Amino acid sequence: MSVRTLPLLFLNLGGEMLYILDQRLRAQNVPGDKARKVLNDIISTMFNRKFMEELFKPQELYSKKALRTVYDRLAHASIMRLNQASMDKLYDLMTMAFKYQVLLCPRPKDVLLVTFNHLDAIKGFIQDSPTILHQVDETFQQLTEIYGGLSAGEFQLIRQTLLIFFQDLHVRVSIFLKDKVQNSNGRFVLPVSGPLPWGTKVPGLIRTFNDKGEEVRKVEFKHGGSYVTAPKEGSFELYGDRVLKLGTNMYSVNRPVETHMSGASENLAAQTQESIAPNPLAKEELNLLARLIGGMEIKKPSGPEPGFRLNLFTTDEEEEQAALTRPEELFYEVINIQATQDQQTNEELARIMGEFEISDQPRRSASKGDDLLAMMDEL
Repeated sequence: MSVRTLPLLFLNLGGEMLYILDQRLRAQNVPGDKARKVLNDIISTMFNRKFMEELFKPQELYSKKALRTVYDRLAHASIMRLNQASMDKLYDLMTMAFKYQVLLCPRPKDVLLVTFNHLDAIKGFIQDSPTILHQVDETFQQLTEIYGGLSAGEFQLIRQTLLIFFQDLHVRVSIFLKDKVQNSNGRFVLPVSGPLPWGTKVPGLIRTFNDKGEEVRKVEFKHGGSYVTAPKEGSFELYGDRVLKLGTNMYSVNRPVETHMSGASENLAAQTQESIAPNPLAKEELNLLARLIGGMEIKKPSGPEPGFRLNLFTTDEEEEQAALTRPEELFYEVINIQATQDQQTNEELARIMGEFEISDQPRRSASKGDDLLAMMDEL
């Protein structure tokens, strides 16, 4: 497991989250000033300097539940609110999109180009906000400094760590199903044709060398695919042609997107329902998570501007139906951890949780479940 994986996972999932929110804000005809405020607030929180410092420290990946909690907080960093069903759908779309991108990366190193594609698109959302643009550029520089000198083997370990994280996720997504890149069981279809990784040749020739490094035999074979040599390597500079299209915004064309749990995922969830008893490592993970999300600056809304609810479904009825049919095993339950021996840690965690309180928001009916913030408040 690579200890350099978390920043890439967080930034790419965050990029996918912003793509989806931007599409839904436009689809629901949210006024432009409100939509810009939502995206600006989320991006500013996501790229906060203190938060990035914690994120880039070498560390193991968090569990899916812990990471999901971070995105719950991030999605509610502005005046927008999502209910449980919409947050579930948002997270499913984020994770499946990035899983697909990691699977299709021609080279392990190209996961960095995927990350840069996300950052390039994020900068497009905040062109009128130079302060936030500077935050994103600083993160780009950190990525270049930390990952620019890694070997191919280190990138392979990062890619393998990401695939292990995603291996049990098989949510069907309508865009992928329509494009025939995902099967009905939620697994992706890997192409056997297309552009080759940069620096490689078209398959079809086996060369044998002797112990002196001299070529002694050539054998040709039919590869059965239709391969194209990469025209050039994608740019790893601040501005440049990434060449690779993975990580760009697939929602730029307005297309309805639905998600469905595959049968395999439902069976897996039923078989692996987590015990109520806390994991022995849970306290340590909680401490790490507290440090990470403690770096987020959740801005309290100023003035009388009202909040609004965003729906990830076409209608409210679809959203309510999704909430009713969601398997119970997949709801994110709270693990209560008694850590009374460390008074200072408890006080620090309480302070961090207190900073996440967002007050002065108009509350809607409980049936809509507008407020997910109670998830962390109950820790």
